[in-house]
This record gives sequence, structure tokens and C-alpha cells, in this order.
Amino acid sequence: MYVLQDEKTGETKRSNEIKKGRKGLGEYEETKTECPECKSTQLVHDYERAELICEECGLVIEEDFIDMGPEWRAFDYDQRMKRSRVGAPMTYTIHDKGLSTMIDWRNRDSYGKSLSSKSRAQLYRLRKWQRRIRVSNATERNLAFALSELDRLASALGLSRDVREAAAVVYRRAVDQNLIRGRSIEGVSAASLYAACRQCSVPRTLDEISEFSRVGRKEIGRTYRFISRELGLTLMPTSPIDYVPRFASGLNLKGEVQSKAVEILRQAGEKELTSGRGPTGVAAAAIYIASLLSGERRTQREVADVAGVTEVTIRNRYKELAEELGIEIIL
Repeated sequence: MYVLQDEKTGETKRSNEIKKGRKGLGEYEETKTECPECKSTQLVHDYERAELICEECGLVIEEDFIDMGPEWRAFDYDQRMKRSRVGAPMTYTIHDKGLSTMIDWRNRDSYGKSLSSKSRAQLYRLRKWQRRIRVSNATERNLAFALSELDRLASALGLSRDVREAAAVVYRRAVDQNLIRGRSIEGVSAASLYAACRQCSVPRTLDEISEFSRVGRKEIGRTYRFISRELGLTLMPTSPIDYVPRFASGLNLKGEVQSKAVEILRQAGEKELTSGRGPTGVAAAAIYIASLLSGERRTQREVADVAGVTEVTIRNRYKELAEELGIEIIL
């Protein structure tokens, strides 16, 4: 039911218009993306009142939302695990999506008591067949090996959970379209992880991925270009600004230096000074200039080690930026 608030008097008026539709056997309210009164898209969820409200005119668009969360509360991890009645969520980083069961390695019953020798022998056989059943065909064996390789690479690079999920989805799509044939599993896994980093705006270079991978940089780049073309992945070029926080953190620079480096890169982008240049080299040069301007001097060698570029690259880039942007640097 809609509740309309008068802007002059502040009074609320209820209307009896209820917009509902049918889908299958259930009834649902239409998902609102704009206000039906003023056509504004500034909609806010009020979780205390379970209402969807328009910020512009105050219209209550939907009310009485259903809370899909648990009916219990937990104040620590142990309490949450004890009160939860479901298993782990589905994940693409495991070949069976985490939906299969596991037999615990401890030889104890539900009361914590040790099992007899006969029961232990039976559990040993059950565990063996459980491992065989979980990986039953060649496709599942391929996925199991590739996803474990993805997890190893992501752990070595310190990547978050969402990047690992995105990489697993890219690899599964490549398997479904038969793009793995004739290519190494390690190469496709590394290329999928690089594509996921690009999708999630987590800057990682091919050199960084190849450092921890079992294949070379050229093969990863070739495989990445192939799967991105075949899968139709629309990936924007990496911005030098994405590298600034990581490089500045590695050099122990303050937030002021990061802000100054980002400002320099934005000015360089407006003048198209970053086009045709490696993003890591431009980002390293901007951080070097910002460190000099902010009084937190870092040497070119230190910046080059963190950014993974040469000192010559930093010198060339920072001279271009300083000259084109009119920045005076006192060495």
C-alpha cells in the first residue's frame, strides 16, 4: 500500500493501489526501480520499518518486507556455528561447488568417543570411496586440479575471495566451451586469474602472476588473449591509479602522498599522457614525484623494486610528467 507525504503540511495519505503480478503459482510485488509518483530513482530501504521509501517525495513504495535471515542472533563465531542449521554456501572454487559431503578424519562418533577397530576399518573404506566418488570423470578431475591451482596462485598473490570466485567462473566457462584442449591447465588457470583481476579492478601484472605460476609470461598472455576473445570478456585497460595504493603501502607512504600521486595521474590522464605507456611505470613515476613534493623522499631504486620496473623507466616517465604538467622538482 502506498503512503504519500504532503510536502506542505507533512501529512501522510494512504492510497489503496496495490500493484501485484503473478509468477507461477506465487504472488509477488513488482520490483520498483523508480518512484511511481515523481519518477525519481533515489529509493532507500528502511530496514527498521521494512519499507522502501522515495527520498524525493517521501512516498512509501513497498512495505512489510520479509526478512530472509535467521530468526536467531549470534554474538561470536562459536555461537554462530552452533546455532546454524545449514552447511557452507555454494562456491565455484570447488569442483563440486561445495555441495558434496565430507567424512571427518577423526575416528570418533557423535558423542566424541573413540571407535572400535572394526568401525575404524569401515570408516577407512568409506573415506576411500568418498574420495573416488567426488571425482568420478575426466572433467571433474580437470576441474579439481585446475581449481586447486587457482587457489594456490590466489593465495600466493594475496587475492580476495571474490577474485577467486570470478576466476573459477571464467575457467568453468572455458571448460564448457572446450577451450582447454591443447593447452596446459596451469596456463589456462593463470590466464583466468589474470582476467578475474582485471574484472574486479585488482591490479596484478602478468609478471607477478608468472612469478608464482608454473608457466611463463608469454604463455599466460597468449592464453589470456585467446580466452578473452572466445568468451567475449569486455575488460577495460588497467588504470595507473589502481596501482597507487599498493605501491604506496609497500613504500610506507602516508595518505597525503597517495592523494598527490592520484591527482598527478588524473591530470596526466586528462592530457592523454598515460596512453601508450605501461600503467605500472606511470604509477611509479607519479608516486616518486609525489614523495618528493610531500617531503617523504624515496629513491628511484626503492620505487622500482616495489613497482617491478626499472629505474630507467621511472626516470623517463617522471621527466615526461614533470615537463608536461609543469611540476618543479628539486632534487
